[in-house]
Amino acid sequence: MKKVLVVGGGPSGMMAAIIAARNGCEVHLFERNEKCGKKLYITGKGRCNITNATDVEELLENVTTNRKFLYSAFYSFDSFMLIDFLNDIGLKTKIERGNRVFPVSDKSSDVISALTREMNKLGVVIHLGSRVKDIKVVENKAKGIVLHDGNLIEGDSVIIATGGLSYSSTGSTGDGFKFAEKVDHTVSDTHPSLVPLVTRESFIKELQGLSLRNVKITIKANGKIIYENFGEMLFTHFGVTGPLILSASRYIIPYKGKDMTLSIDLKPSLDTKKLDNRILKDFNKYMRKQFKNALDDLLPKKLIPIIIKLSGIDEEKKVDQISREERLKLVDLIKNLTCHIIGTRDYNEAIITCGGVSIKEINPMTMESKKVDGLYFIGEVLDLDALTGGFNLQIAFSTGYLAGLAIGESEL
Repeated sequence: MKKVLVVGGGPSGMMAAIIAARNGCEVHLFERNEKCGKKLYITGKGRCNITNATDVEELLENVTTNRKFLYSAFYSFDSFMLIDFLNDIGLKTKIERGNRVFPVSDKSSDVISALTREMNKLGVVIHLGSRVKDIKVVENKAKGIVLHDGNLIEGDSVIIATGGLSYSSTGSTGDGFKFAEKVDHTVSDTHPSLVPLVTRESFIKELQGLSLRNVKITIKANGKIIYENFGEMLFTHFGVTGPLILSASRYIIPYKGKDMTLSIDLKPSLDTKKLDNRILKDFNKYMRKQFKNALDDLLPKKLIPIIIKLSGIDEEKKVDQISREERLKLVDLIKNLTCHIIGTRDYNEAIITCGGVSIKEINPMTMESKKVDGLYFIGEVLDLDALTGGFNLQIAFSTGYLAGLAIGESEL
């Protein structure tokens, strides 16, 4: 019986352990934390957006780095197969807006419990509080692992599922990158991704806590549009966040250090002319009121003082005295509320890590290293990442499935 050592008890590691065990392997999983799935526990604000219930082509469309590498993984184990797998091991799921899949209970802990139960049922030996220090490689073949306490654990195959650098408090401290480099694998530059953005303007801080729905954002680098989309966002004490912003953060990585601006269209459903007519209608309604009291029907209350200040129109001015030029400036401001992006938050606030072990050195059919026999890399440790919506967890589960299957089939 082949002995498989899985390093890391996140979604990819647990999936690989289950599939390898189902295929007749003796499986040992080593997790540095006191429990498995610590990062999984906090995903989706504790609800866990497991995957996205869509076809493979749509899954691939939402992968932002090295999507072609995932053809075999996604076609071997797509989102619907994952849903069936989870249902079969006792986890009930539901599909919400945007095809996002969650546990019916809205508890990420139930996902972890279901995976843990299945591992226990299959006889996977789970070693908690066991941090791996090194990989033992003999004559270009993985032969085991060395724990931090110095113990050598021998095995026939080693699967690296240590994650990236995001949320280091959950144990993602880049160990897998170090293991890879020690055996001559290339690790591309890493960056925090799906992460809040930091802005320069002080007025953003004044909007802290304000959530906006159905807005359009446009991000430019040196005047060139690099991202546009519609959705939800949130102002914070340091800048902006929310689903729309997190996805945008992936696209600014190549432009760090450039002059980047974020423009928010607060009324994307109205073109300039229609918005001007709408404002005229409101001004007629409140014609005897001051400007500061004439925007309540148009904008969120917290945003009104900022828009007034940026418009340059005297807040005490009666609306029937506001000139056409001033009104058109107000229209432009509402359609283009602009601030400067000066950076992102760090890995501790990033959902995923962009960059990692080069996929050119990994077999896409098996996730096995092309450099070391019996050594596999899966999940976030690889140079793979996707947008929000469950796509990154699908990458983790699919690559874990493929590695577990490959090792099990090699045993048969």
